[in-house]
Amino acid sequence: MNTLKTVVRYTSYILNRPLIRNLIPASWFLQVRYYWYLEKKLNLADPLTFNEKIQWLKLYDFKPKYTQMADKYGVRKYVAERIGEKYLIPLIGGPWDNFEDVNLELLPNQFVLKCTHDSGTIVICSDKSKFDINSAREKLNNALNHNYYWRGREKPYKDIKPRIIAENYLVEDEGIELKDYKIMVFNGKAKLSFVCSERFTMSKLKVTFFDLDWNKMPFERSYPKSSILIDKPQNYELMIELAEILADGIPFIRVDFYEVKGHVYFGEMTFYPGGGMESFNPKEWDAKIGEWLELPTEHE
Repeated sequence: MNTLKTVVRYTSYILNRPLIRNLIPASWFLQVRYYWYLEKKLNLADPLTFNEKIQWLKLYDFKPKYTQMADKYGVRKYVAERIGEKYLIPLIGGPWDNFEDVNLELLPNQFVLKCTHDSGTIVICSDKSKFDINSAREKLNNALNHNYYWRGREKPYKDIKPRIIAENYLVEDEGIELKDYKIMVFNGKAKLSFVCSERFTMSKLKVTFFDLDWNKMPFERSYPKSSILIDKPQNYELMIELAEILADGIPFIRVDFYEVKGHVYFGEMTFYPGGGMESFNPKEWDAKIGEWLELPTEHE
């Protein structure tokens, strides 16, 4: 590791210390983090690439409704009002303020516990008789004690109340893991999608990009693409339609869906995929996709 990168990494750590982070402008923090992850300077004056524009949106595009949309519990009302409750994964418990409030005896044999205020903190129970309660308690309560905003200065997360909810456990077919179908919507129009698969295999997570005609795209972003044939979901066009409805009026957002036995379920909405700090391979796709995103002329 070169000396400059070592300094940048140490600086990033220092800037996130509780006694310092409130005093540091978000733009400074993001420039340090951006260099650490992508090994180049962040251009906020004239952002051109997708990753640069995501950083710009963090700083200059925020509306109060974004907080509701990032809240895993609050977004349910947003989705129900715009596309209907039938696309929501059934809620079977919560919201709860801490793990001790969760009455596991009232939950079915299979369920998913999810934190509402961050990204990725979930606990999956496929068999209650084998459920590791202590591990779940530690993971969820630890997440509840952290404000996800500080990790990447993603403002929609800053004022979400930390809570836990329980949702139905879903599988595509008997024993087959769910695939995440993620639609990337630019200025209200879907342009691209990707599939997250093989999360729990020996080879680990694969991320495979497709155009709207389900042709595999010639690039990767942070994670390798799958070598396994991924069939087009039965309701792909419906997912695109629903994503565009949910994304109306937003410069960029990613809308996630699942498909279970022919039925579409909404997963979540993400304003800044990968924090805007995941590299493309080949690198030129960062700029090519950046051309699809038109930044607002009026901003904070």
